Amino acid sequence: MDEIEQPQIYLITPPEFELEIFPDRLAHVLDAHEVACLRLSLATRDEDRIARAADACREVTHARDIALVIDSHVLMVERLGLDGVHLLDGSRGVRAARKELGEEAIVGAFCGTSRHDGMSAGEAGADYVSFGPIGSTGLGDGSHADREIFEWWSEVIEVPIVAEGALGVAEVASFAPVSDFLAFGEEIWREDDAAAALSRLIAAMADG
Repeated sequence: MDEIEQPQIYLITPPEFELEIFPDRLAHVLDAHEVACLRLSLATRDEDRIARAADACREVTHARDIALVIDSHVLMVERLGLDGVHLLDGSRGVRAARKELGEEAIVGAFCGTSRHDGMSAGEAGADYVSFGPIGSTGLGDGSHADREIFEWWSEVIEVPIVAEGALGVAEVASFAPVSDFLAFGEEIWREDDAAAALSRLIAAMADG
């Protein structure tokens, strides 16, 4: 058995999903694989739609003792009974979110490709920092987080690090040894069998 500890799995919801279908898909994946956290990451700004989606996901995740965090919406965390927030603006909102939510809540920060921003987020009290995208994607400005950031971080910084964004089999094999968490979203949900898609990505960790 490999002595290197494998990263934990962190899932991200699709930007849109049908409430009648997605909770069952999610439950199937969570029952097939050990998952540490789910992030509710919806494209909509409609508060009611977000709240209903959060309720549906919370019922599935909390029944399995899996943390549920939400993108950006700090003020919705306590009201919806969620476990924390994932901030998309790097280190800027970490202190305010921590003050608002208290020490027990999860506060994560996406820092793109900026090592400096990641360090600032960690110093401000983030529970984890995520960098990405890892693989090539048509979104954003074309920049991506390289492995060197992860190598350096895993050697120097104690705050857990998450790799996310366009993680294919090759990227998983490369980044698994230097990441605490690997985050998967559309990589699995775009497949008919999301659990099987996640199985293939998890298997690739052993190739790192």
